[in-house]
Amino acid sequence: MPNLKIKNDIISAKGSKFYYLLVLVFFIFGGLIGCLFLLKEGFAFESNYSLFYIFGGIVFTPIFLYLFLWYLPGYKPGKTLFQIDKGTIITPKKTIPAREIKDIYIIRNGFNLMEEIIIETYSGKRSKISTYNIIDDIDIQILVDQYIYPYLTDEAKETWDKNVNLDNLFTTGRYKREEHQIRPE
Repeated sequence: MPNLKIKNDIISAKGSKFYYLLVLVFFIFGGLIGCLFLLKEGFAFESNYSLFYIFGGIVFTPIFLYLFLWYLPGYKPGKTLFQIDKGTIITPKKTIPAREIKDIYIIRNGFNLMEEIIIETYSGKRSKISTYNIIDDIDIQILVDQYIYPYLTDEAKETWDKNVNLDNLFTTGRYKREEHQIRPE
């Protein structure tokens, strides 16, 4: 489950500490340090595979460095990815009221291998929230279903119901949708 902070009915979504650790270990220790180790061992020419080590280090060091630089903004300590206030999604760049949301879905960007939440509005605008892969897609679906879904329009609810598999959320995330009673303000 993501790291949620609830203060004055505002839900702040932060990344899971497990995923912070997992991605940092993968990129720093597995990727960058591993490639530098390959280069060091390759240039020592103490093995019959030294040329393979050099080739692997030269090819994969820029790839892991590129991915590390893309993910780096998500690892600021205490960074809030987005906030939810009575169905309104608040990001550092914009605020999207629930009544304007037409569709919400999750995609994996092939350019940087990062999962992103895409929000389409009735005015035709698309907003993107980068998750830096520190929130699992099941957890994103539970967040949307629990805190945003009750405030959506009927058309947006139908679209969300087509996008989400509630049986999968129940088996994987132990989440069951409850009927929400929204009090008018």
